[in-house]
Amino acid sequence: MTPSKRRTEIVKIIRQQHRITVDQLAKTLKISRETIRRDLTQLANNGKVHKYHGGASLPMMHGEGPFRTRMGEHVSAKISMAEQAVQLVSPGETLFMDTGSTTLYFAEKLADIPGLTVVTNSAEIARILSLSPVHTKTFLLGGEFNGDNRQTIGSMAISQIKSFRAHHAFLTVGAIDTRTGVMDFCINEAQIAKAMIEQAESLTILVDSSKFDRIASFEVCDLDRVSRVVCETQPTGVLKESLEDAGVEILCES
Repeated sequence: MTPSKRRTEIVKIIRQQHRITVDQLAKTLKISRETIRRDLTQLANNGKVHKYHGGASLPMMHGEGPFRTRMGEHVSAKISMAEQAVQLVSPGETLFMDTGSTTLYFAEKLADIPGLTVVTNSAEIARILSLSPVHTKTFLLGGEFNGDNRQTIGSMAISQIKSFRAHHAFLTVGAIDTRTGVMDFCINEAQIAKAMIEQAESLTILVDSSKFDRIASFEVCDLDRVSRVVCETQPTGVLKESLEDAGVEILCES
């Protein structure tokens, strides 16, 4: 296992357990405690974990409550989607990114691509990109601040979105079906997503299969506005047919 993959696995384990000792990590990964300590130091310097004597935990900036819980759910699927999505991005491009546990994993992958401009309403995504070893220009939208998700919402954020044009919008969603298309459970997040879509050349939806053929309260966009769906499992049946008819590219490992 390469050092990069090993550190990714360490972060994955910590996200699932929230707090773990060096001895537990060494036993789980079957590597020395000294190697674990060096990896934790590197991860702590990059802001991905909080290192304490004898172990590590999630950094406080990952948030508390429901959002922190979501960071530890379906970790393998979210990492897989992030790895697929990052292949769509080229150096020098401009991206919109909304707040979501999956887009946070995606932001970590983006940190290695030089010359990007990222516009986001997520304070955590902005923090991750600020620690990038390459130059990434990040714009954090202003507006009403939501402490759980660490995001900005409202008319001020939407007004600022209209000042940008982007090559891509990478968004997370609450649900997707054949009748309505893309939906969200929060009206504020749906409005942010709509504004980003209007200012982007292409739209990529990051969505796990649990959200297929579901209904959420607020419409975001029709299927024919979506350029790509990145998922961990192929949609099936009528939804897959509708996506293909709308010209949506489906990217997944299975």
